[in-house]
Amino acid sequence: MKLRHATNDDSPALIALIDKVYREYGEVMHTAGADSDLLAIEARYNEKGGDFIVMENAAHHIVGCHATLPIDTENGLLTFRRLYLEKSLRGSGHGKRLMDWALTWARESGYRRVEFWSDTRFTAAHRFFLNYGFKQTGKIRDMDDGALPYSEYFFCMDIS
Repeated sequence: MKLRHATNDDSPALIALIDKVYREYGEVMHTAGADSDLLAIEARYNEKGGDFIVMENAAHHIVGCHATLPIDTENGLLTFRRLYLEKSLRGSGHGKRLMDWALTWARESGYRRVEFWSDTRFTAAHRFFLNYGFKQTGKIRDMDDGALPYSEYFFCMDIS
């Protein structure tokens, strides 16, 4: 599997991948709201000091992704977004590879802390985050920017 930087041209394939994951949980893609970042990857990530990568299989199909986005560069605070992987690849080490990339990127870019939110329905992902060393603080927020209302848990890790 190859990792490479995402471009705006990857938007349709990324939307398809993430929509497929959403549907596993009864959710649908909402590019007019919560998922609008996928329509302008370069402007929403790279031009804001972050990065977005895709994982491609041998046939050059996008099968995973992950993104970094600064929250507060002065205080070394970064968020992770868009960690998705095709269902057949979960538990195979590919998710760890995507997370390893993001943490390496964060450390090399001088960040000291990562904070992110994750949909409460993504229980397998939460186990992955906790096993990786992230802390779940107990904070929950309710969101209404998706096609349907949803809630998210807060995760964080000091990386300095």
